[in-house]
Amino acid sequence: MRILYVEDHPELRETIGMLMEAEGRAVTSCATAEEALELDAAQPYDVLVTDVSLPGMSGIDLARKVLADDPQRWVVLCSGYEMGDYPASWGANVRTLLKPFEIEELEELLVNLRQSLDRSAA
Repeated sequence: MRILYVEDHPELRETIGMLMEAEGRAVTSCATAEEALELDAAQPYDVLVTDVSLPGMSGIDLARKVLADDPQRWVVLCSGYEMGDYPASWGANVRTLLKPFEIEELEELLVNLRQSLDRSAA
């Protein structure tokens, strides 16, 4: 499973990026939505995990663009505030994580996404 992680805070990007690494997972991290779009254009990632508040293009705009190109893409929005049901209206594969989250929450979510990707590939 290829994961693209977008976070503008360097320490958080490095730490969470490393914590998401596991067998069968390749994590690429970047600081901006614009950089994420460039990376994703070369070869689309299976999962986009993005902070909502980013400099320049927001994580919400990034998610919308990625989903416009592929409505089946898995997207995880990380935010310090409750987003309610709003992101779920973008599609069945959109999830949210409320910051600060426990790494176990993220791990459980990634395991579930991997299982969903494996089922859809079968």
